Amino acid sequence: MSVANTIQQKINARLSPAKLEVKDESHLHAGHAGAREGGESHFRILVVSTQFEGLNRVARQRLINDILREELAGPIHALAMKTLTPDEADK
Repeated sequence: MSVANTIQQKINARLSPAKLEVKDESHLHAGHAGAREGGESHFRILVVSTQFEGLNRVARQRLINDILREELAGPIHALAMKTLTPDEADK
């Protein structure tokens, strides 16, 4: 299974997001430190979930980091994320 698919599967299982986008941006970092041959090392995600209600930005990002702990210790070198509640996404 690809790293992108693993990210999607784990976030879907834990947060049941209203919206989830996972973009592999590894091609933008080719030749840089942490870039793996074949990509799948640098990702940008957008997660819209009711599970973020009442959490500040740092707590939301910690939740995502916890969900993806294994991947962040291995194949993921960089992860940019935007975490919103459905109300925030509608604005």
